[in-house]
Amino acid sequence: MAACAALLLLAAVGTAGCGGRATTHHKPGTTHQQASGGVGTLLDTQDEAGHRLRQVPAQGAPEVKLTLRPDSEDGWNLQLEVGNFHFTPDSVGGAALAGGGHAHLLLDGRKLARLYGPWYHLSATQVPEGPHTLTVRLYADDHTAWAVEGKPVEATTRLTAPAQSPASHDHAAPGAPTSPPTPSQPPAQPPAPDPAATADRTVTIAIHDGKVTPAPGRTELKRGERVALRVTSDRADTLHVHGYDKELPLPAGQEATLVLTVDRTGLFEVETHESDLVLTQLLVR
Repeated sequence: MAACAALLLLAAVGTAGCGGRATTHHKPGTTHQQASGGVGTLLDTQDEAGHRLRQVPAQGAPEVKLTLRPDSEDGWNLQLEVGNFHFTPDSVGGAALAGGGHAHLLLDGRKLARLYGPWYHLSATQVPEGPHTLTVRLYADDHTAWAVEGKPVEATTRLTAPAQSPASHDHAAPGAPTSPPTPSQPPAQPPAPDPAATADRTVTIAIHDGKVTPAPGRTELKRGERVALRVTSDRADTLHVHGYDKELPLPAGQEATLVLTVDRTGLFEVETHESDLVLTQLLVR
């Protein structure tokens, strides 16, 4: 009886593979857990921003179509038509869920914004003069890019931006008196007022070596309040408040402050363009 038990034990160990370690056959670039379950297959392949691709079967995969229309006052209005996909701004940063997430807007491969809905206004100031390629790409909540057959799920269109109108200049009429010469020693200017002085809330954030302090969270606000975003970054970057299309240059090593009146309810993400870091989320009720 003992001999039979030993033979059964040896047979069980033998099925585990060499060295007694269980083996699972899966595609290169995936882990055992990714191959056996979860949403799609996480590939080693990355897009140009360093986001890994999450591959799903073509049938039932997320789809996106991009339509571009000139705006009567400024720039263009973008419409995203999606299939097998829905926007999930409340769960960004969480686990990947089938058919959910957000989109990135790229100009010639450079990220302009993160989109949490089907409409976006692209200002003319964001697009240099000349021809460009505009791309929208779909991402899961964990910031992996949805992909089919190793290619990201995206849509592209061509865009040609006209030359910006030059700023007007005042010219003195012939015979008009000229302005007095500028003194060599201009009078001392009073210190600039603190832009955060009129804010109801101030959020102070520091960025160093790609890390955000304090850790990104949610800043709860009431509609109509003014919030000051006071940010110091060790690298030159650009601050962007999604949903409000507000941007602020971040000089390296210098504090910069953006004051915003939150006049719309919802969840709005604050991030940096170049380093693609989420700084905080504005929850307006």
